[in-house]
Amino acid sequence: MNSPDQSTLGKQTSYPDHYDPSQLYPMARAPKREEIGLAGALPFFGADLWTAFELSWLNTRGKPQVAIAHFTVPCETPNIIESKSLKLYLGSFSNSRFASADEVRDRLRADLSEAAWRGAETAATVGVRLVLPDAFERERVQELEGLSLDRLDIECSDYTPAPQRLRTVVGEPPVQETLTSNLLKSNCLVTGQPDWGSIQVRYHGAAIAQEGLLQYLVSFRNHNEFHEQCVERIFMDVWRQCKPTKLSVYARYTRRGGLDINPLRTSHPMALPANLRTARQ
Repeated sequence: MNSPDQSTLGKQTSYPDHYDPSQLYPMARAPKREEIGLAGALPFFGADLWTAFELSWLNTRGKPQVAIAHFTVPCETPNIIESKSLKLYLGSFSNSRFASADEVRDRLRADLSEAAWRGAETAATVGVRLVLPDAFERERVQELEGLSLDRLDIECSDYTPAPQRLRTVVGEPPVQETLTSNLLKSNCLVTGQPDWGSIQVRYHGAAIAQEGLLQYLVSFRNHNEFHEQCVERIFMDVWRQCKPTKLSVYARYTRRGGLDINPLRTSHPMALPANLRTARQ
């Protein structure tokens, strides 16, 4: 199976400009999940919501067309698609002719689904939605809903994941709470480049100490992992340390190379959030 160090990340690369699905580079989710003690059936549901802002192709007369693409990759897929390979793949559409936006959408769905489900005994599809220029003005900017942890004046000293900071408040009744922070930062697993994000933690159960939760989220600052892996680590640490009855963790990372990745992991079936970008995205 493909490994991160064999990808094009951090390497000088030629940029194809004719349709080339071979650019896609799937990587197995399993090794990183094993690091956090996951094997067999997953303890969560969810998906990775991608937005591609740099998508263009030619119509049959050679005139350039543009669109914004929204992709929904179920967390059950055995693979993630490495982001630079997705950028190269999308760039390969730029000098290729297609009869319609629907044809482009169908190619995207087929290629991304094959890569994400490669090696699985059964496969489903990756969701693809194209937003064409006449609908650009309806693309909204919206911050994550919830009480901001960033209001807290705390001391921070951990900059690699510190789950020991997570605790519940003794003597408090169970709560239903949604907490957010804009202070999430981690680094690319391969290049070490910074990944900036906002995060929402929604839970039912014993009250989680907000100061400790913010210290924990800040502790990812020097941690090297892909976005999807960070969110799964956060979900599992909160789930194990604080034992809520329900939990969802949703992060929106700022874009790089015209792509943003926004993973959601939840303990219970729920509707996916609308893929609305935040101001920083």
